[in-house]
Amino acid sequence: MAGTGGFSVSSYGPKRGAWTRLAARDSMARRLDWPLLFSSLALSLLGSLLVWSATRNRTQLNQGDPYFFLLRHLLNTGIGVVLMIGTIWLGHRTLRGAVPVLYGLSVILVVLVLTPLGATINGAHAWILLPGGFSLQPSEFVKVTIILGMAMMLAARVDAGDQIHPDHWTVAKSLGVAVLPMAIVMLMPDLGSVMVMVVIVLGVLLASGASNRWVFGLIGAGAAGAVTVAALGLLDEYQINRFAAFANPELDPAGVGYNTNQARIAIGSGGLTGTGLFKGSQTTGQFVPEQQTDFVFTVAGEELGFVGAGLILLLLGVVLWRACRIARETTELYGTIIAAGIITWFAFQSFENIGMTLGIMPVAGLPLPFVSYGGTSMFAVWIAVGLLQSIRVQRPMSA
Repeated sequence: MAGTGGFSVSSYGPKRGAWTRLAARDSMARRLDWPLLFSSLALSLLGSLLVWSATRNRTQLNQGDPYFFLLRHLLNTGIGVVLMIGTIWLGHRTLRGAVPVLYGLSVILVVLVLTPLGATINGAHAWILLPGGFSLQPSEFVKVTIILGMAMMLAARVDAGDQIHPDHWTVAKSLGVAVLPMAIVMLMPDLGSVMVMVVIVLGVLLASGASNRWVFGLIGAGAAGAVTVAALGLLDEYQINRFAAFANPELDPAGVGYNTNQARIAIGSGGLTGTGLFKGSQTTGQFVPEQQTDFVFTVAGEELGFVGAGLILLLLGVVLWRACRIARETTELYGTIIAAGIITWFAFQSFENIGMTLGIMPVAGLPLPFVSYGGTSMFAVWIAVGLLQSIRVQRPMSA
């Protein structure tokens, strides 16, 4: 009997282990948030069509290849999905231990932008040019590492059971984590990214349970800082012109107000169902600048109409809804803070991007998450989706 028992363990043990691994993978697949995944993927694929429509006739941009931006957008999406899978596989809890390293790397990258390695695109000295015509915008990764860094510090003692809410000293240290890279990004200057980071910090603090005095204090400090920056003339001329055009859309319609005027014309011409993909006169005539990046929503408004533009809003709404549900269901503050930071990031950046095309927000040079062309921004948002999925997958079964 002993020999039989030994034979049984050696023969069926590996098989039992294989079944266990298979069951674990099946459990992970079932626990993924599929509406979040499908909505994110639908946005990226819809974005590929809009980017293609915006660039297929722009020979000065696509190097004579009408499929140039389409293929790159699909490649960026594919890499982003791989990064999401890697993030889920590692897990947000495992990444917790690597946050200092990731944060340090992101700070080094934004510092490199201020060196001769940095490049200026559309007025912002925010890029690092890479071989093969690729570019890197480190401030997109900073959004992720600010969320992770602040979450790690604010949740440490709360998740350990030592505190109910983060104390003032912990909040102050977490703000230091955010201020350093934000100050560097401001020097580029990349005001749009700084605006997003400020909103992320506020969302993180609200989710952490920190005293409301910190939130109101930061809002007041931000308002005072904006007034000081404007009074001292620290903004570049192109940034001042953007705010001036927002305040008065008729100001210099052939100059600073041109983008927003043409954007509204494009969206307004789409009507209910649009002119049809590749048939928009504003898009085909190349009247809207930066239409594959900052103003990609105008392609949807013109060629897909209210229905197509509404579909983008609906898909973004599903992403935010699922992220809110993940934040609510997790039992650890660390996961809640990460989810809240991502929610505020996606929500504000989407509102700002779409709002500037409609003339209700100033032009800030921010991409529409998942939809706009841009490798670094695509990688960052898919890493964020991976963090959300990891939080959901690793939640207790009863949640």
